[in-house]
Amino acid sequence: MHPILEGQQLATRRSFFGKAGMGAMALQSLLGANNFPNFAPKAKRVIYLFQHGGPSQLDLFDYKPNLAKLSGTELPDSVRQGQRLTGMTAFQTGFPVAPTVFKFSPQGKSGTYLSELLPHTGKIADDIAVIRSVHTEAINHDPAVTFCQTGFQLAGRPSIGAWISYGLGSENQDLPAFVVMVSQGKGGSQALADRSWGSGFLLTKYAGVKFRSGTDPVLYLSNPAGYEPAARRRFLDDLAALNEHKLREYQDPEIATRIAQYEMAFKMQTSVPELTDFSKEPDSTFDLYGPDARTPGSYAANCILARRLAERGVRFIQLFHRGWDQHGTLPRDLRLQCQQTDQASAALIQDLKNRGLLDETLVVWSGEFGRTVYSQGTLTPTNYGRDHHPRCFSLWMAGGGIRGGITHGETDDFSYNIASDPVEVHDIHATMLHCLGVDHTKLTYRFQGRHYRLTDVHGRVIRPILS
Repeated sequence: MHPILEGQQLATRRSFFGKAGMGAMALQSLLGANNFPNFAPKAKRVIYLFQHGGPSQLDLFDYKPNLAKLSGTELPDSVRQGQRLTGMTAFQTGFPVAPTVFKFSPQGKSGTYLSELLPHTGKIADDIAVIRSVHTEAINHDPAVTFCQTGFQLAGRPSIGAWISYGLGSENQDLPAFVVMVSQGKGGSQALADRSWGSGFLLTKYAGVKFRSGTDPVLYLSNPAGYEPAARRRFLDDLAALNEHKLREYQDPEIATRIAQYEMAFKMQTSVPELTDFSKEPDSTFDLYGPDARTPGSYAANCILARRLAERGVRFIQLFHRGWDQHGTLPRDLRLQCQQTDQASAALIQDLKNRGLLDETLVVWSGEFGRTVYSQGTLTPTNYGRDHHPRCFSLWMAGGGIRGGITHGETDDFSYNIASDPVEVHDIHATMLHCLGVDHTKLTYRFQGRHYRLTDVHGRVIRPILS
């Protein structure tokens, strides 16, 4: 055969097999994981209340009354064990123990010890499982947040919401499967990258859709002035026809995503305004969630919106609340943060419970790491700061699949090292997936020749907290 003709035939053959392979990938991506849940789920959806900045476990959840008599003394080297420190305290001349200035007391029938800063959380103590022995690998905010959201410290992996959207899809065809809201606390805050709710190497259709406060909750969703819905419908139909032609030619799954997302945006032009219209909510709702509940974009308002999204079958709802990074003036700033979040967090649990939704909704409250027992900077009887602390921190879980009124794990006398039942971030992810009826070892996606999963090669379900 002539070399030119042979080359053309080889090129045609490569094109056929390449397109066939891409077609299979497109089909897999469009269908999602398509084999979940693996077993009967306890929860249908997740609301993830992420407290960005690192809430202090010592001042909120991890009661250490014996620290009072050690105030100002040097943290023993045997406790610190040469731990890697941030650049903010690595060169301090001393590490003075800073006991909390806040009172703790047992709450509920379970007697769970909680800080006076969390009076409303105390009212739901019998509905939540507090985990006091969580640890992480990262010591700075960005890698720690990335780790909590994706199971990996480096950017590029899919977020947990994207994994769940890919594996389970949506129960509502008029709203995204994964919705994100961000609120700002009264304290300072670190940067929060959009990739925290990104899809990584999964199709972009699985990424979180960010809702904002204001008249246009989703950017570019509204039609321009003078552009009627019927004209938008004709435009989308013509655009879809062009995209479908390219999809048949190239079999690129992102083209299919583009078609689907245009259709979703069109549906959201009707569903989102109704969703974000609180005018029919009774006064009792705003009273339950607190004084900020009528302020668009506040944490309290976002908690109400989270409940409304849960009612409509949205699969993964994530709230980020910034401002928990208290390196100084912690007693003042932590009090402000809790005033903004405590009532609304507890109200969300109570509201879901009242509506019969809590048993099928998993709620997780967590930050990316904890805070040190020693003071950053000057320690006084009424003022101190705390640096980042990855070795132990606390979070709580409630709702579908979780046994309320319990605590799990213990730390040492300084809330510095874990004393029993260590829990890593991968375990939290594995447990969240388990409550949704998903075996975390089976939710995978093939990328660059390897099957990836949210928990990588780690993760175990925290069975003592399961109902």
